[in-house]
Amino acid sequence: MKTTSLTFPRPSLPVQDRRRFITRVGLATMMFAVPGVFAEELTRTPPQTEGPFYPDHLPLDTDNDLLIVNDGITSAVGEVTWLSGRIVDAKGDPIRNALVEIWQCDNNGVYLHSGSDNGPRRDKNFQGFGRFLTGSTGEYLFRTIKPVPYPGRAPHIHFAIKRKGRKELITQCYIKGHSGNDKDGVYKGIKGEKERQSVTIPFEPLKGSRAGELAARFDIVTGLTPEA
Repeated sequence: MKTTSLTFPRPSLPVQDRRRFITRVGLATMMFAVPGVFAEELTRTPPQTEGPFYPDHLPLDTDNDLLIVNDGITSAVGEVTWLSGRIVDAKGDPIRNALVEIWQCDNNGVYLHSGSDNGPRRDKNFQGFGRFLTGSTGEYLFRTIKPVPYPGRAPHIHFAIKRKGRKELITQCYIKGHSGNDKDGVYKGIKGEKERQSVTIPFEPLKGSRAGELAARFDIVTGLTPEA
C-alpha cells in the first residue's frame, strides 16, 4: 500500500519544482488566514449532483495520489495535475478534519464503476478515487490528471466533503475556458454567475516543471463551522 492520504503524493517533480509548488500553495493559504481579509461573506460553493459513478466498489488504495495504484510502477495516462485548495466557511476560516473525496473518469472517459461505459478500456493504472483529511489550515492536495470530456459531459472532477462520516457538500469543478462548459447541463444548471465561476478553475502549467505538469486550485466554501 502507498502512504496515507495525510502525506504528499509520490513526487514526479524535481525537488526544487515541488518546493516552488508548495510555496505557491502556501501564499494562497496566507490570504485566507489573515483575519479581516474578506469584508463580506464568500460565495458558497454550489452543491451539484453526485452523479451515477461514485465508485460502487472502493479501491483498496484511496490515498491522494491517483496516478499510482498501490505499489505499482506504471503511472496513469493523462496530463499530470496537482490539484489543491482549502475547505473554509463563509468567512474564510479553515475547516479542519474535513474528509475531501474526489473521483473522476480516466483519460479514456471511464469511471471506477461497474456501470461506466467502455469498461474494458479503463486505465488500470488510474486510481479514479482519492481522499485527503484536512488539517488546521483546511488545505488539501491531490495528484491526478486533468479531467477529460465524455459524451454528454464537459470535463469535471467530483468532490464530496465529509465530516464525522456525513456528506456535507457534493460538488464538481470544471476547466476555465473549456468550450464544453456551456453545453453541459449540470454546469448550466448552476444558478448565479458568481456560483458558476466559483467552480470554474484554471489548469495552468506548473512553474518550473520540466515534465509539463499542471497546477489547479479549487477553494471550497461550505456551510460548515470550524471545530471549537
